[in-house]
Amino acid sequence: MHCLLLIGLLSSAIGLRWMVSRHPYSGQKKGPMFGDFEAQRHWMEITVNMEPNEWYQNSTMNNLSYWGLDYPPLTAYHAYLCGLVSNMLNPSWCKLNESRGHESSEHKLFMRYTVTKKITTLMTLLFCPLLYLIDHGHFQYPL
Repeated sequence: MHCLLLIGLLSSAIGLRWMVSRHPYSGQKKGPMFGDFEAQRHWMEITVNMEPNEWYQNSTMNNLSYWGLDYPPLTAYHAYLCGLVSNMLNPSWCKLNESRGHESSEHKLFMRYTVTKKITTLMTLLFCPLLYLIDHGHFQYPL
C-alpha cells in the first residue's frame, strides 16, 4: 500500500508539472523583453561571453536595460556554470546579442533542469552525511 501511495504521489507531481509546462510562460514570444525565461537565458549569455568585471557594467555589448544582471555574484556564477554547459550543448542558445528571444523546446528543457533548488535538494538527499553515517554506517541494514 505504501508503494502504491508513493507511485501515486510521484505520478501526480510529474503530471502536474507536465500540465503546467504545456501552457505559455510569462512573456513567451512577446518581445522585446520576452519574460523571465529570457532574463535567465540572457544572464547565461552575458556570463559566458564577457569577463566577470563586465557583467554588471553597461556597454554596447551589455545593455543593462535589456535584462541586466542585477543579482549578487553567486547568481551570476550559477548562470556562468549553466551557460558553460549550455554552450557545450548548443552554442546558439547563448550567442552574445544574437540569441535574444531564443525559445526552443530543447533549451527550455535544459533550463528546467538547471533550477538550483531542485539540484540542491537532490544533492542534499544523495550526499547527506547523517544519512550515510546513521542509516548506512551505524544500522547497516542487510541487503
